[in-house]
Amino acid sequence: MKKILIIMLCLTSTGIWAQSSEFGIKGGLNYGSTGDINGFDEAREDFPDLKNGESKAGYHFGVFGKFGISGVFIQPELIYTKLTTDYGAFDYDLNKIDLPVLLGVDILGPLNVKAGPSFQYITNNEIENGTFKIGNVDKDITVGYQLGAGLNLGNLGIDVRYEGAFTDNTAFSETAEENFSIDSRPSQWILSLSIAL
Repeated sequence: MKKILIIMLCLTSTGIWAQSSEFGIKGGLNYGSTGDINGFDEAREDFPDLKNGESKAGYHFGVFGKFGISGVFIQPELIYTKLTTDYGAFDYDLNKIDLPVLLGVDILGPLNVKAGPSFQYITNNEIENGTFKIGNVDKDITVGYQLGAGLNLGNLGIDVRYEGAFTDNTAFSETAEENFSIDSRPSQWILSLSIAL
């Protein structure tokens, strides 16, 4: 009996959320940087031009779904993101697949706010330098967070969000003689344009 009640509750909940649903595509710009260089002072001995990471513009694109009722919604997304950070002596390139799962609330007309976890899978990260190459990370998959606000105008949507990290994720050299490493988890601002299909 308990199993039947649980199944009925799940089906009812799914039906409620499905009362308002949409799917679409989205894309836009992101502006941010990855984290600190580990052993910065020692690294500057080999790279005098080295500096703390400076933000640069990148881009993202992907798909989204939106399921809700009575002004409350869940918005899962699947997004490809490209981000580059300027460390002076070199640039650090990061490509990743993001899966944010956001809980949102319509607060005033077309305006909404949303927040939730963002799962990140790194597909490529590298520094090309004459001395060494970064290419490995501690964890291919990490969890951060996103929060922000959106504006819906018919089938068009505009989002502004901030993405941050819960923990570091160290990217390190592929060669054993190098101890050079960077925190690869980004902090960035995200501006998106979406179209519901």
